[in-house]
This record gives sequence, structure tokens and C-alpha cells, in this order.
Amino acid sequence: MTKPRTNMHRILFVCHGNICRSPMAEFVMKHLVERAGLSEQFHIASAATSTEELGNEVYPPARRKLSEHGISCKGKTARQMTRRDYDEYDLLIGMDDWNIRNMERIAGGDPEGKIHKLMSFTDRPADVADPWYTGDFERTWQDVLAGCTALLAYINNRYARAKSDA
Repeated sequence: MTKPRTNMHRILFVCHGNICRSPMAEFVMKHLVERAGLSEQFHIASAATSTEELGNEVYPPARRKLSEHGISCKGKTARQMTRRDYDEYDLLIGMDDWNIRNMERIAGGDPEGKIHKLMSFTDRPADVADPWYTGDFERTWQDVLAGCTALLAYINNRYARAKSDA
């Protein structure tokens, strides 16, 4: 059963292991909403589609990249997405097509249209670069920042439209 709608925006970012891309997106988004003075309107978290990294902290190069921009991810450990997350969150945001397929499998489908790829909110709807394979955490940072910035604008626009229609 889906939770009743409130002014709280609940977002779950998801990648394969929940140690690089999805925690980067979680903490970048938290940073953006804090800077916009909207923290109390958001609940933001991240999770994995796999069990490979459960309980592990954010991968050190990802932690360093966030730190370069004044963003802390202290205390974050990997957890796996569950079917219940689909009901608990308004948006479930994957980093690539493989994540999206696995998220839909875990959730048992996407009947409410909540599952999206992060970069689909930008003008370049590609996958978020995976630094686990490339080692290029700067490129991942750029993708995550662009995606989260566009996602926040999307949410603000959608919320403003809903208020004006009321």
C-alpha cells in the first residue's frame, strides 16, 4: 500500500553496490536541498540492487570526491533495496539501465511510474558514468551533480504546478 501524499519528497537513489554512485547522488542531493533551504521537505537515501557490498562504507575515492566539494557522507553504509522501498519512496532513481531492470525486478514492476534513471532528468539521458570500472570519479561527479540539479528543478516545478492547480 502506498503512503498518503504529503509535502515530503522521498527519494531513493540506487546503484549496483551502494558504495559509489548512489551514495554520491544521495549526499549531493542532500547538499543541494540544504543549500536551497528545503531539507525539511525531503527524505533522501540510497541503496544497492546487489548484496555484494552490504554494510561497507562509501568507497574511499567517492568519499574523497564528495569531500573535495565540502560534502560529508560519514556514517553511510551500503544496504540493499527492498520491495517495501517501492511503497516508502516517491521516486526511486537508478544510475543506469542495468540498475533500472534490477530495481523493477526487486519492486515487482513499476506500476506507479516511480522508477527513473537519474540522467533522464537532464538533456543527456545516458547512464551515470560508473567509476568502479573507469576510476574517473570526476566524470561521475559531473553526471551526479547535473542529474541531481535537474531532478531538484523537476521536483520544484512539479510541486509548484500542483500548488497552482489546487
